[in-house]
Amino acid sequence: MQDEQNLQQVSHPKAMILGFQHLLTMYSGDIIVPILIGAALHFSAATMTLLISTDIFMCGIATLLQLKRTPLTGIGLPVVLGCAVQVVAPLKSIGSTMGIGTMYGAIIGAGIFVFLISGLFSKIRKLFPPVVTGSLIMIIGFSLVPVAIQDLGGGDATAKNFASGSNLIIGFSTMGIIILINIFGRGFFKSISVLIGMVCGTIIAGLMGQISLSAVGQASWFRFPTPFFMSTPHFEWSSIITMILVSLTTMVESTGVFFALGDMTNRKITSNDLGRGYRSEGIAAILGGIFNTFPYSTFSENVGVVQLSGIKTRRPIYYSALFLILLGLLPKAAAFATVVPDSVLGGAMVVMFGMVGVQGIRMLQKVNFNSNNNLLIVAVSVGLGIGISTYPQIFNSLPQEAQIILNNGVVIGSVSAVILNVLFNWRPQKNN
Repeated sequence: MQDEQNLQQVSHPKAMILGFQHLLTMYSGDIIVPILIGAALHFSAATMTLLISTDIFMCGIATLLQLKRTPLTGIGLPVVLGCAVQVVAPLKSIGSTMGIGTMYGAIIGAGIFVFLISGLFSKIRKLFPPVVTGSLIMIIGFSLVPVAIQDLGGGDATAKNFASGSNLIIGFSTMGIIILINIFGRGFFKSISVLIGMVCGTIIAGLMGQISLSAVGQASWFRFPTPFFMSTPHFEWSSIITMILVSLTTMVESTGVFFALGDMTNRKITSNDLGRGYRSEGIAAILGGIFNTFPYSTFSENVGVVQLSGIKTRRPIYYSALFLILLGLLPKAAAFATVVPDSVLGGAMVVMFGMVGVQGIRMLQKVNFNSNNNLLIVAVSVGLGIGISTYPQIFNSLPQEAQIILNNGVVIGSVSAVILNVLFNWRPQKNN
């Protein structure tokens, strides 16, 4: 009942604008996955267009699965789902060596696994007290800041124009506009500061000649996604195991996002909530394989939007999901969102990822730091998480199977926090 009351707190026109803000925030991070995988597997331009539009459509479907609570699915929090970047390397490897049919079979197999273990995985709730969840959210937020800085410089650090004067002007202008609106803005105008900053940053980029509309002209007007439009799935055990390992890492990240949003919305996250959330992501992955796209999980980027806007209901996310579905049906319209420069996205993401990290600090305020135990838990886990996220090459000498897990700083930091908390605080303690 409380959820339904919260759903009514934002008017439909305002929710539409807020939903568009969420869409722009996650859009670039999501379409980069099909772009990277499609390029590695040498997809044609026409196939790439179909892949990207179908991926956008499925993001909307996956988000709806997570928003609507049912007895089995849907965590019912203001979350947006997209394709996590950690799937890129394993999917490229599977697709290039075993074929795209095997790649999609692995995605479906991993999705089935996530669905089946969701109830069991949700029982680990006791392993995530505030000292663990606060550390996890700090790692998620602050480990993404270097990615945002890279985007602010232009995206490709090897490009000749990386960190050029124009990119820096565009990126810092976007960031500055967001900050100024939060200083001087009021009410709803302040809540859409990220959207306004990105629109203004894109306009500035256009005036500086940094915008190209060629992708819009080449895209088709309408296309409805169809199952197996590229390949029927082929199930091979080693590739499925590889994707299961990747899925476990995304489940850990999603757990942190669920707790962060639960803290923001003053909602206690139960084991049943977690189970519904994991099942939704499992179904989303299965659908991704069937429609020849990718596995989908909760996007941590949008936690910063929720925090910064102060709007913590689900209605804007319903509109965001609707927009994603419509964009997936209208490739030409979807192409318009690709004109937003990396430097604009980077300027906005520095603010949003920083907000996610600070949310973790706020969660750690509930922790008793009178002894060194909890200090060490946070220090070691956050240090490992951010360090490995910044320099994952440290494990390049290990087998590829080990790198899939160890190269993910969020997972290493999370596992470290859980293990250290068990070792130091094995006896039940209040406010541990």
